[in-house]
Amino acid sequence: MEIRVLRYFLTVVREEGINRAAEALHITQPTLSRQLAQLEEEVGVKLFHRGTKKITLTNEGILLRRRAEEILALVDRTEKELMEQDELVDGCITIGSGELSAVQILPEVIECFRKRYPLVTFDIFTGNADLVKEKMEKGLIDIGVLLEPIDMEKFDFIRLKDKERWVVLMRPDDPLAEKETVSVKDLKGAPLILPSRTNVQNEVVNWLGDSFQESNVLFTCNLPTNGALMVQRGLAYSLVIEGALPFWDKEKIICRPFSPELTTNSVFVWKKQQPFSPAATKFIEYIKCFLGINRL
Repeated sequence: MEIRVLRYFLTVVREEGINRAAEALHITQPTLSRQLAQLEEEVGVKLFHRGTKKITLTNEGILLRRRAEEILALVDRTEKELMEQDELVDGCITIGSGELSAVQILPEVIECFRKRYPLVTFDIFTGNADLVKEKMEKGLIDIGVLLEPIDMEKFDFIRLKDKERWVVLMRPDDPLAEKETVSVKDLKGAPLILPSRTNVQNEVVNWLGDSFQESNVLFTCNLPTNGALMVQRGLAYSLVIEGALPFWDKEKIICRPFSPELTTNSVFVWKKQQPFSPAATKFIEYIKCFLGINRL
């Protein structure tokens, strides 16, 4: 006996007719009639006297109405109590991330999550993957949004479908700004700013290939923003992920993608077997649902 069908039954009782009940329930009359017939077959008794003008209940129907009202009242109360429990979830969730395109998912996720859990707050920590990962291992950060490659042995993760694209930062008046893309040949002998992370730096060096000369690396930088200040001064070209670029002043600094293209995956990660707070646990489950992941 389904809760939905009990609601149908009580609506018919209230409206005293199939047609009016079907209109109130926004379903077709044949569908409602079929559901009631199945209900009578399931309980094994006749529930209605079907008159020409209205429907009345049999003795068995009167008993079912009483029980159905009790059952639905309990269901409604239980649902309300569960929702109130959701509203009582509070605490602060700490999220660590680099300057990545993947971070653009977070505002929508957080907005939807807080409609259900309005007492939950967030602390956003910005740093490269090595630093965020270190803090996650110490239990100081709940969830990371990180750029691969990363050693995932201690973490559960969701790899995002959209990839992060590598670009070259430069001044708008730089000669390379006239190009649609920048090749390895274009950067040969040019002063460069590379990422500080060794694993990520290796990917860029592999892209540069034989043209790479360590003497050309003027700076390494753990986040693109500070490196961009050096680019703005005309000191070097910065090879970075495109993620932070939408928020920079294009009159002062611009970018061009690599040719051939170089992309990298980003991931949502959290520590395995970590005793999370109720708020963080619910947020992780919410991220899984939001991204269409039922299980890892």
